[in-house]
Amino acid sequence: MMQEVGLTVRPARLADVPSLVELRLANAEAHLALDPGVYRVPQRAAVVRHFTAMLADEAGRDGVLVAEAHDGRVVGMVEVLRYSDPPEHQILRPEPSAQVHTVVLPDARGLGVGSALVRAAQRWATNRGIRYLSAGIHHRNVDAVRFYGRHGYTDAGLSLGRRLD
Repeated sequence: MMQEVGLTVRPARLADVPSLVELRLANAEAHLALDPGVYRVPQRAAVVRHFTAMLADEAGRDGVLVAEAHDGRVVGMVEVLRYSDPPEHQILRPEPSAQVHTVVLPDARGLGVGSALVRAAQRWATNRGIRYLSAGIHHRNVDAVRFYGRHGYTDAGLSLGRRLD
């Protein structure tokens, strides 16, 4: 648990599911505006099922942390989603790794909420043996690229793709 000025970062609980759903849907709307060919707004029920199952998982393979303002309102979240190790027949070395997804409500941006969440996610991951974190960012999302860059995330290669007709 971590405290910033009027901010607590803590593991999400089942009671936080409605807040997590609102964060996911608001984030989806923002990404839809970036690139409607890539992003969608998921069905609310599917998002409820996802976070309910994730928070009920006793093994705690993946993590969800929330930033709670002094008034009790959840103003941001970060998910830490573990990658599976590559199969034995592949050339990549296995390394415990995960992807982070950070979302902060628009009215809480610029107040250190995202930074507090990323630092907490890094501690959560380190405590579980995860040695590498990545953040999949759309190239047009310049604010997210700048944000993660300030936290030491660098270009980790190039992902090439092609649409097939």
